[in-house]
Amino acid sequence: MKRYKYKAKNEKGELVAGEVEASTIDQAAKLVRQQGLVVISLDTKTEFSLNFFKKISDRVTVGDVTTITRQLSTMINAGLPLTEALVILRSQAKGSLSKIVSQILADVEEGEALSSAMSKYPQVFSKTYLALIRSGEIGGVLDEVLARLADDMEKQAEFRGKVKGALIYPIIIIFGMLAVALIMIIFVLPRLTTLYEQFEVDLPIMTKMLIAVSNFMVRFWPIVLLSIGGIFYAINIYRHTSAGKRKFDEITLKLPLIGDLQRQIILTDLTRTLSLMIGSGVSIMESLTITSQVVGSSIISDALIDATKMIEKGFPIAFAFSRHPEAFPFILSQMIAVGEETGKMDEVLSKISHVFEVESDQKLKALTAAVEPIILIVLGVGVALMVISIIMPIYNLTTQLGN
Repeated sequence: MKRYKYKAKNEKGELVAGEVEASTIDQAAKLVRQQGLVVISLDTKTEFSLNFFKKISDRVTVGDVTTITRQLSTMINAGLPLTEALVILRSQAKGSLSKIVSQILADVEEGEALSSAMSKYPQVFSKTYLALIRSGEIGGVLDEVLARLADDMEKQAEFRGKVKGALIYPIIIIFGMLAVALIMIIFVLPRLTTLYEQFEVDLPIMTKMLIAVSNFMVRFWPIVLLSIGGIFYAINIYRHTSAGKRKFDEITLKLPLIGDLQRQIILTDLTRTLSLMIGSGVSIMESLTITSQVVGSSIISDALIDATKMIEKGFPIAFAFSRHPEAFPFILSQMIAVGEETGKMDEVLSKISHVFEVESDQKLKALTAAVEPIILIVLGVGVALMVISIIMPIYNLTTQLGN
């Protein structure tokens, strides 16, 4: 996408100037004309600098996509043509979203399908989203698919909000503890060390260890920061490799409390997405293939890919899922077997998704309840060590001076 500067005249003959974003100059001119303007000049805008903060503020969020999905569903269900609905969305959208809707409108007016126009923005519309839109277009039930999609996205946002909300408190406490420890080591201890040296105080072993760490941090802090940054950078590079991602996912799923919660969250999204896609007319094979590409764990993704291959060979879906107990619990394959027998796979997956969501909520509460006392214990131990390491030498010093 490129930005174009234009000069044009409006209906009153007044000269106006502005900018549009489009993939070609012809599309840019069309976007200007859609605003009721007569184009005088149109030139490519050269970007000399990148405004980082503006990019962040203009980025399209999942909430933005959910909102336009709900609005588009309502308008199409009310009988508005797709192009008119997109015109209304364009007038209501802001920032980058407005430009994206404008381009989608231009593509649809040129005869492209909505799913095809949206597919040009993979960073905004996921593969699952596009597959559902395409199935709605083929089946002539785009409004119903959009409504179900909006419902699903709202449920996902609500569930993820619960997860984030429950983890905010422990994270704040942990970062607070680390910040206090660094302040004590870098700023407080060096000043006390001078005092201890002047009066030749006999220091406890713990105090000597803290002073050694403090001296090292003060003298070699650039090396420490570079080392920490280098370690995180190397870990990040390794994590983005296929072997590294799989290793990290294996470790995450094996962590006590956290691993089970992570698995339940992924399975909740997985079953809800499969239910939505199958219920909207997407084939089971395509649903599994797309889901395997967007699922948040390489362990579960590999299991889905293998299950898809087995289903292609003629094995039952439930049997294919049961071959991967490391990824899918026994209850999932049982419920899928029920769905195969009754022919109501989407309803069964929706129900098991609700079960996983309830279990995730319970595990989340258990994790929060377990983390709080652990944090308090660690905080208490940290305070005790600080008292022994810093306060005790000062107390001994005042005792010596008093005698």
